[in-house]
Parts: sequence; C-alpha cells; structure tokens
Amino acid sequence: MADPSLAVVIPVYNEGEAVVARLREVTAVLAGGPGRAAPLIAVDDGGSDTSPAALDRWAGESPAVTVVHHPSNQGYGAALRTGAVRAGELGCDWVLFMDSDLTNPPADIGRFRAVLDGPFELVKASRYMPGGGVDGVPWSRRIVSVVGNRSAAMLSGLPITDLTNGFRAIRTEAFLAMPLQERGFPVILEELYWAARMGLRMTQIPSVLANRSGDQRPSAFGYRPAVVAAYARYAGLMAADRLRPSRKEQPAWR
Repeated sequence: MADPSLAVVIPVYNEGEAVVARLREVTAVLAGGPGRAAPLIAVDDGGSDTSPAALDRWAGESPAVTVVHHPSNQGYGAALRTGAVRAGELGCDWVLFMDSDLTNPPADIGRFRAVLDGPFELVKASRYMPGGGVDGVPWSRRIVSVVGNRSAAMLSGLPITDLTNGFRAIRTEAFLAMPLQERGFPVILEELYWAARMGLRMTQIPSVLANRSGDQRPSAFGYRPAVVAAYARYAGLMAADRLRPSRKEQPAWR
C-alpha cells in the first residue's frame, strides 16, 4: 500500500520572525519521512507584525512551504479551514494540525504517520495515555484540563482521552465535509462532535505537551467562561447523540 499523502497546517498570528526558525524544525521532520517531502502550509491569520513577511521570504526559498494569508484576523477555526482547503488542492489525503509555538513536538509527526495507512480517519495526540504527558505547564491549567477532558470523554463516549488537544490528523475530505462554525479554539470540540456524527473511526497517539518558552508571546488560549461553555456544549451534544443514534450522519465522502 502506498503511503498516504499528508500536509501539515500551522496557523500563525503575530509570532514574529522567530516563527520561521521553529517551523523549520517541522519541515526537517517532514523531509525525513517516507516518499516525497510532505508540504507545510502556514496560514497567516491577518498578522500585523513581521511574521507574514518572514513566512513569505521562507516560502520563496523552500518549495515544500506554502503560505496563505488572511487579509484580517479571522480566528483559529477559520485558519484551519483555509489550510485544509489548500491541502485538498494539493491532493493530500490527510491534514495534520499543530501549533506554531511547537508546544507540540515535531518528532511526534512520525507517530501519526505510523497509523495513517490503518483503518482510522481521525488521530488525536493525547497527554493522558501511557507515553503522553505535560512539561512545564502550570498546575492551574493542568487541573482544569484533566477535569475537563475526563468529563468530556465520559459524556462523549469517544475512544479519546484528550479531546481538547489541538495536535491531530484527520482525513482532508472528512474535515472539509464538516459544517464547522466556530472561529476560535472550541472548533476542536466542534470537530469531534461532527466526527462522531459522521461515524469517523478514531484512535490516539501519545504526546507530551510543553509550555511556551519565555521568549514567545503569551498563548492566546485561555479557559475563559465562553470557551469552557462552548466545550461543555459540544460534550453535551455528543452525549445527547449517544441517546439518539438515529442522528448519525451518513459519511457520503467515503
């Protein structure tokens, strides 16, 4: 069986010129994989600092790098969609989402690749399975994450221990078939909601999530009430669907 093609999509917003050095670590991993080098798609989400120009210069030097610009800041969810559309245009079977701050270790891309030719259509990285973990993340955030993920896993019934982790791979066609509406980080749970309704086959790989380094701007993510409420809403919708299995969507894209 031929290795399925993969594109890595990384949203970028005001990360400065240093973002290129970090993303080079990703392209180095991609170049060392099987077959041709997988493309990296950087989505500049309307940045107003030096990162858009730095990304364009880098893309001009590297044929494996594609940069797509939003004219204004549209949010994390919109950036994922833009990147996935470009991955589809490139003919990539899978799209892997990760963060530009490299709190997701690029070396774990190999763990994703190892299961992409299996029977699954969505693969999530997990901090909460053997081999996974966190490094340098404040205890206050750890506690909220652990409690939230355990509650969401119980409600959803999905075979996933880390529902809120944004480091994941999904069949490109399946992702583009989802009528996603969230512009911010809750799109991660909205995506799982639609994945469950579409009957996508899921698995997980272990990964260690690190904290941002001191020379990076603070993360835009926070457990704000609106974010927590959105996460809880999608977990509740998945729980409701378990009681009404007739609501499952027919995966016409298969």
